[in-house]
Amino acid sequence: MHGTSATGYRHLRERTPCQDAYAYEETASGLVLAVADGAGSAPDSREGARQAVRLAMEAFLPTVTAWERLPDALARKEQLTEAFRDVRAEFLRWCQGPPGRYATTLTVVVLARGWLGQLSIGDGLVLVRAETGAGGNAGGSGGAGAATSYHLLPRAHTGSEYANETVFVGSPTALAHLRVDCVRDEGIEGVLLSTDGLTHALLRRAPAGPPLPHDAFLGHLFDRLARPDYDPAEEERRLKDFLGSDQITRVTGDDKTLLWAIRT
Repeated sequence: MHGTSATGYRHLRERTPCQDAYAYEETASGLVLAVADGAGSAPDSREGARQAVRLAMEAFLPTVTAWERLPDALARKEQLTEAFRDVRAEFLRWCQGPPGRYATTLTVVVLARGWLGQLSIGDGLVLVRAETGAGGNAGGSGGAGAATSYHLLPRAHTGSEYANETVFVGSPTALAHLRVDCVRDEGIEGVLLSTDGLTHALLRRAPAGPPLPHDAFLGHLFDRLARPDYDPAEEERRLKDFLGSDQITRVTGDDKTLLWAIRT
């Protein structure tokens, strides 16, 4: 696993700290990973983002069980939804008042044997790396003809006429706009979570239809993480240079967070 956050140039210019946060925990059964993006207009959103990912670790860890423990996609989705309800209730208690000053998005992934669960409120991204068998079906057994593919999971929606209007953990409509998915796939090799500041780096426009993952960029990230000589300090240096490069700052001034894991 590796996670990193970089302060956007708008915040650097205004001398304000990065308002993103991330957290992850590993158990014998799998992983919980979470990223949060504090709203730039909210005065204490940095603390809100940090609190959201802390609460996510507590609430979602009990859901990290092998598929055969609860082999029902609808039941899994309800379990994830209940965990978010717990997060939101604790978040609102922690705010001790109107939650707007702590406004933050939240994206959570649960990864365990045989399945992946995604839950998001706001505009985070989740991409999965999967092995595709020779016959073209995800979850193949590997070997000759197997290939790696990347997939963008469906994103949460605001239901608003304004494309850039974001719903936050503490928003009154949060539960109505929650995105919850359960992916049943033995072929999932890895997962990446990101705040929306890296949308342009992770996705490319397709000639028609929704945007597609930047396979080459994602492949480099995951392949380095899987190397036996993987060096976290070197990876952090490499990513800090990339996230602060002109290539990235030309397309976004937002804070940027990446959190990804691969099965080895």
